[in-house]
Amino acid sequence: MGKVRAVAGPAEALLSHFDPRGQAHMVDVGDKAETHRVARARGVIRMQPSTFARIRSGRARKGDVLGVARIAAIQAAKRTADLIPLCHPLALTRVGAEFALDADRAGVVLTVTVETRGRTGVEMEALTAVSVGLLTVYDMCKAADRGMRIEGIQLLEKSGGRSGRFVAADG
Repeated sequence: MGKVRAVAGPAEALLSHFDPRGQAHMVDVGDKAETHRVARARGVIRMQPSTFARIRSGRARKGDVLGVARIAAIQAAKRTADLIPLCHPLALTRVGAEFALDADRAGVVLTVTVETRGRTGVEMEALTAVSVGLLTVYDMCKAADRGMRIEGIQLLEKSGGRSGRFVAADG
């Protein structure tokens, strides 16, 4: 079997989680330098205006929705290696989860920043944290609104490591 490739910007790049035979493996990061690594990701959950009003006022039936979702996001960042099979377990130095309320579009925006000093990046930790944080909002409000939509989960930026800095075009 040939090498597995994916398009990464204008040039092709080898997918690092596959060996030359195309079999999945955990990337060897032993020879990489430890650097300060940061990743920031964002997503939004849209809902009915009445559900949004409950969250904004703190009157949701299950309590402080955003407080619980913040803790869930932090916990998810810490447990990413348990969820994503080829992720390395990392010693995180910081996880910040910030919510913004978008009243015009009845949405809650979650932005997560994750940091470490290590040999591999924290993009997956940031993306996992956003996903689980928004799923927690859904879980806590689903009795009132099963039509909520989680949208636009994306990496906004990352820094540190050999590949350098990445900033999303719309981030």
